[in-house]
Amino acid sequence: MSNSHHSPHTLSAALAERFTDNRKVINDKDPVFVEKLRARAIELFRQQGLPGSHLERWRNTDITQSLDASYYHELKRNTEKINIDEIFQCKVDNFETFLVSQLNGWFAHQDHLLRELDNGVIVGSLREAFRQYPGLIKKHYGTYAPPEDHGLTALNTAFAQDGVFIYVPDSLEVKIPIQMVSLVRTSNPVLLFPRNLVVMEKNSSLTMVHCDDSIEKETSFSGSVSEFFLDEGARLDYYKLQNKDDHSAVVNSSYFHQEAGSALSTHTISLNGGILRNETRVTLNGENARADVLGLYLMDRSQHVDNYVFMDHASPNCYSNEQFKGILDDRAKAVFNGHILVRKDAQSTEAFQSNKNIQLTDEARVVTQPFLEIYADDVKCSHGATVGQLDPLAMFYLRSRGICHRNARMLMMYAFAAEMVNQISIHALKEQIDHMVVKRLKGELSICDQCVLHCKDERQVSFEIDMNKV
Repeated sequence: MSNSHHSPHTLSAALAERFTDNRKVINDKDPVFVEKLRARAIELFRQQGLPGSHLERWRNTDITQSLDASYYHELKRNTEKINIDEIFQCKVDNFETFLVSQLNGWFAHQDHLLRELDNGVIVGSLREAFRQYPGLIKKHYGTYAPPEDHGLTALNTAFAQDGVFIYVPDSLEVKIPIQMVSLVRTSNPVLLFPRNLVVMEKNSSLTMVHCDDSIEKETSFSGSVSEFFLDEGARLDYYKLQNKDDHSAVVNSSYFHQEAGSALSTHTISLNGGILRNETRVTLNGENARADVLGLYLMDRSQHVDNYVFMDHASPNCYSNEQFKGILDDRAKAVFNGHILVRKDAQSTEAFQSNKNIQLTDEARVVTQPFLEIYADDVKCSHGATVGQLDPLAMFYLRSRGICHRNARMLMMYAFAAEMVNQISIHALKEQIDHMVVKRLKGELSICDQCVLHCKDERQVSFEIDMNKV
């Protein structure tokens, strides 16, 4: 792939050829079932090609230009032991986590590629888990994220060489959150296909924080796929935090499979990024399962964010709630596609969907498409979407209390976003995200030469209203 522009078909052919040329390296010491899955996936990719406007759910997001570059692709693990603390440190105060990291698509480690903790939890390199736990991997890997889903999932299945594997045994509550950090550090444009697998047995409990971050502002494309299995009664609280540079393109596809009585809560917070697409597919496969899928995005300049949520109610007496909010400035674009499927036998379903957006400029664009597909009779379902500007009556109310126009505008944006931040259950993380949202709004989403914030000025300024106290 060169820097000249190619058609999607040419790019797809080039990616498939890259797999063929490097098949032996990619399949190095893989179990037979993984090799067969890779082979099937690349054939499916050759048939499907890259996802694009021919697929309804990809109609408003074009990734072909992001892939049309001379990318470096790390096909072999760097055998050097990496001290991740030297290149990344979490800045959340009073937030104790078990940190696992990926660097340029490979599991980063100092001592062990894969660890089994005293409580039975297994955490570490997915590629190493292929070798040490082939039976466990074969049962789940590729089951919830079928390569038939779309071309990028097929491409990830073919190329995926490493990622994070987490296993939580029966009835175990993992008390310390596991923080998974996906880092990009390279001086060359880099192509990444990380793969993650999380298996939670019956009545287990886990909190995960997944961060996408860049160390250098170099062009990168990451097409990651994560599979989550929640057995009966399992509980997962999952946070996806994105603060990428404008040169990056990230497609995160997360597949959640829930059995009876399980509970899932996901929070996707997108604060920065060139092109971001988050796919969340949830299958409620047992009675009384519950899923809350929440999201917040703050985009400006020419940034692009696309959130796709597919909620499959495959069993009766299940509950789901989708709630996404966004603020768009400058020429930014946001896309939301929410699809709720209630199958014929999924009686007594409750499913709700909401997408609300604030559009700060005429150039900013929002495309929102909530959709219900219902084949059962006994259901409670609703969906709604709004795109609007800041409420002039609320603005007048704040101005009448002596608050200037610029500060009133900031407070209203903050109050709009804070509804989502306040649903974060980890106190230390909620405070940090709240601080980041305030900083993001003050620094980039309210640009005006006359503004007292002086966003483009390097001088330190004091903002007279502490929005954390509102």
